[in-house]
Amino acid sequence: MKIDLSGKTALVTGSTAGIGYAIAKGLAESGAEVVLNGRKPAAVDEAVARLKAQVPAAKLRGIAADVGNADGCTALVAALPAVDILVNNVGIYGPQDFFETPDETWEQFFQVNVMSGVRLSRAYLGGMAKKGWGRVIFLSSESGLNIPADMIHYGFTKTANLSVSRGLAKRMAGTGVTVNAVLPGPTLSDGVEAMLKEAQQASGKSMESTAAAFVQKHRSSSIIQRAATVEEVANLVVYTASTQASATTGAALRVDGGVVDTIA
Repeated sequence: MKIDLSGKTALVTGSTAGIGYAIAKGLAESGAEVVLNGRKPAAVDEAVARLKAQVPAAKLRGIAADVGNADGCTALVAALPAVDILVNNVGIYGPQDFFETPDETWEQFFQVNVMSGVRLSRAYLGGMAKKGWGRVIFLSSESGLNIPADMIHYGFTKTANLSVSRGLAKRMAGTGVTVNAVLPGPTLSDGVEAMLKEAQQASGKSMESTAAAFVQKHRSSSIIQRAATVEEVANLVVYTASTQASATTGAALRVDGGVVDTIA
């Protein structure tokens, strides 16, 4: 299968590092014109330069905007009025006990993890429908199904991503626009590496081995018994964005290493 996204413009939010950057790279390698996004201009410029060095033929653009608030989304849409592919990747996470999580944290997680995708989807879906083609992909998580006891405020936002994506898929029925959610499991992203760095240094083992031990202890239902790579997650997103995925919509597509212990 050859995925060719030539002539398509893709926006990946939160794409200066981690899974978002890997998605941007995968889309660029498939021929799409890719717009990278982050909050800080310097980080966006650095990511664009790094990706250009890795994929010299890529058509790239960077837009610095904080999509975790309404003003940032408005600024981004003003700078980029239309896209063919929208990947709602931006997100924040972090453990905190339910009884110690204030309203402000719940609101922040909701605005960044849920409303960013709501606002940008609302801005871009109409244009996609007029063209008769489009792809919207929400990055949810296995935590949206297996709600972590130490990250309830995070898990609920990832469940919300599933609700929004499924509902939007129904709303766009018959338009040629698909809307899906992709659910990563434990993934060796920049953030996870930073979280595990102290344990890795103490053990003297590789980061991959340290991450595998973490998965086996904290996500014991994992079938692959290791963390996924960011490229493995990106591969599923790129396929979902392709013309070949035209019959896939309203789906919750898991790339969780089998952590979620259900057949469906």
